[in-house]
Amino acid sequence: MNADSQRTPGTPGTQPSDGGSVLGRLAVPAGVLAAVVGAFGYVGTVDPNQPGHYPVCPLLRLTGIYCPGCGGLRSAHAFVHGDFVAALGDNALAVVGYFAFAVVWTVWVVRAVRGRPARIVLGPVQLWSLGALVLVFTVVRNLPFGGWLHP
Repeated sequence: MNADSQRTPGTPGTQPSDGGSVLGRLAVPAGVLAAVVGAFGYVGTVDPNQPGHYPVCPLLRLTGIYCPGCGGLRSAHAFVHGDFVAALGDNALAVVGYFAFAVVWTVWVVRAVRGRPARIVLGPVQLWSLGALVLVFTVVRNLPFGGWLHP
């Protein structure tokens, strides 16, 4: 037995395991993309600007405070219809999320094609920064000078 056959997967110096065919490795990313396209397709056809199609945000209804997700459906509807200015106006953070999803999904697919695991490891600094961004967005959109962030 040579030294290479004794190495376990994941140790330095080994090649990534095949993990099946390329189509097999792309099944989950393709399924996720299909679900997202389906959700955007539904929101694109069922207008959230018309009352009665979607539930009202409970935080907004009970307190009058816009949560970080308020306007997200209207943003997705505008995004699907190519009205990016309206999408940003409805929920700018959601639009950033759409692009972040596209980047993460693309990296996932490229890594799957290459037979490498798709791992996103966020450390405490990144997680706290993300939380702070969402908190600042939420606070600013509820202050008088943050009216431009209202949905």
